[in-house]
Amino acid sequence: MSERSAVSVLVVDDDPAVRESLSQWLQLANFDVATFEHATSALSQIDHRFRGVLVCDVKMPDMDGMDVLRFALAQDPDLPVILITGHGDISMAVDAMQCGAYDFVEKPFDPERLVDAITRACEKRRLTLENRRLQAQYESRGIEGLILGTSPAVQRLRDSILELAGTSVNVIVYGETGSGKELVARCLHDVSPRREARLVALNCAAIPETMFESELFGYELGAFTGATKRRLGRLEHAHRGTLFLDEVEAMPLHLQAKLLRVLEDRSVERLGSNSASPADVRSVAASKVDLQTASKEGRFRADLYYRLGVSELKIPPLRERGDDVLLLFEHFASNAARAHERIVRPLDGATERALAAHMWPGNVRELRNAAERYALGICTLPVMQSVPVAIEAQSLADQVESFERRLIEQALEKSGGSIAATMALLQLPRRTLNEKMSRYGIERARYLDV
Repeated sequence: MSERSAVSVLVVDDDPAVRESLSQWLQLANFDVATFEHATSALSQIDHRFRGVLVCDVKMPDMDGMDVLRFALAQDPDLPVILITGHGDISMAVDAMQCGAYDFVEKPFDPERLVDAITRACEKRRLTLENRRLQAQYESRGIEGLILGTSPAVQRLRDSILELAGTSVNVIVYGETGSGKELVARCLHDVSPRREARLVALNCAAIPETMFESELFGYELGAFTGATKRRLGRLEHAHRGTLFLDEVEAMPLHLQAKLLRVLEDRSVERLGSNSASPADVRSVAASKVDLQTASKEGRFRADLYYRLGVSELKIPPLRERGDDVLLLFEHFASNAARAHERIVRPLDGATERALAAHMWPGNVRELRNAAERYALGICTLPVMQSVPVAIEAQSLADQVESFERRLIEQALEKSGGSIAATMALLQLPRRTLNEKMSRYGIERARYLDV
């Protein structure tokens, strides 16, 4: 069965000759067609699950095209409705387009023009329904379980991924080191029509330039010294799937042109071969740098940038994710404790504040490492003892004050708010301690044992 025959086209026209001719043209184009003299009969078959397109004449005795359009869109706002208009109905057709009609075709119409409009409308409908299916699938599984966080920035990221569901467009994912670019690539693959095929990853910065071409494109037996057997490249392994190009900015310029040809031709020639093999891949490229800027500066090919960047996503750095830091820390610590049969010590207030204040230059990867160390008991204050402070973020004086504040808060926490015990822990006279608490806005009452 062809893809077109799986889509229904409902044709509504009170002229039997028009219905007959439309039915013949669309059947020749491999569409599954049903014709109706009265709009009510066609509309009874439409709901949000209807896998098709509605084609309707504007002028009919029982319901005009605008009434049909309003009723159809009330059943499903995303349903493609194509209106057929006469010479005097152009203004009504324009109004219909503004009200949500997908397209209109003027009588006498070119059959090819109508078939083209219906083909595009059917593809739109297919993507809409596939998107809904995937959204329902991810809602049941919980995309929140894959990309954790409650911050607005993370919610926008999840929404953007779901907006691309059901498509195979190439995507560039921007994000700092450790922010989770490969996880986003995995999610994009899992909600795409290519999810049954492979997601093949290649870190462009981790492969020596001398090996890059053979790794990406593959090679034949005897293609070069040491090529003792044929080997498929990453592109062929990703055929009908997704190729994840991490740190794509590190790809050698002379190979960028070759990759561009593969993406355009959907075929690849292995080293030492004169014939092409299929390589129909969807690319998800990840980068820490702005590729548009890099292309303007000659550090990245502009034509490849435009081919890769049909859509772009930006992963927020951890320092912009607010309360997600504690949520992620507890999640990773719990996982590590469960894996190693440990009991996680509850976070005290000073540790929570230190975690929230840290800049996390290594993002989620750094946080995961700190949480796992904490769960294993390797350190008591992961941020202060094992995680470096972002020196470039503050002046020395600011960092000293921040460090002093954390030490005082930690001591108050440990002593249950006792000034005498805090003085002993920090070896400070009462006057100095009081001055520093006043300067930093630290309230003793917050730490008193209840």
